[in-house]
Amino acid sequence: MKDGSTPEQGGFGPAEPPPGQGGGAAYGYPGPPGGYAQPPGAGPAGAGGLDGGFGGGYAQPLVVIGDITVTADGIVTPAGKMPLSGATWTITDMSRTEERIPTHAIVLAVVFVFFCFLGLLFLLMKERTTAGHVQVTVNSGGKFHSTMIPVHDPMAVHHIMQQVNYARSVSV
Repeated sequence: MKDGSTPEQGGFGPAEPPPGQGGGAAYGYPGPPGGYAQPPGAGPAGAGGLDGGFGGGYAQPLVVIGDITVTADGIVTPAGKMPLSGATWTITDMSRTEERIPTHAIVLAVVFVFFCFLGLLFLLMKERTTAGHVQVTVNSGGKFHSTMIPVHDPMAVHHIMQQVNYARSVSV
């Protein structure tokens, strides 16, 4: 083929990747091994990142509730790290579940009411929708953080409540 492709590749490009310009790999081809190296201490842990500047690196998360992460060492939020012992957890369910007759049930009831009155049974169809948020707040060590978690079904609300109950049991 004219472009240097081989039949084994199905004619989709050259057999070897083109050499990169400027010492790096060409666009779309992997670069040299090692990636983007950073000097020691330049990462988030050395710069006072998620560990709050207390040292020790990252701890294994026990539970993550929205943007609140509970570890064995403490509670990590975007505002900083809080102590785990003595934390006060609050949860507020601000979701709502609505029940309504779907549009297709109304159309079917109108169409079949002329053939027989059994078409009115379509009006018994119900559709439940859940919308809203669950607010989770934590207060510990003089700091306060609140997060809003969107929910779309009642089981999601139950799941978030169970996560908060687990965080409460760990915070004792």
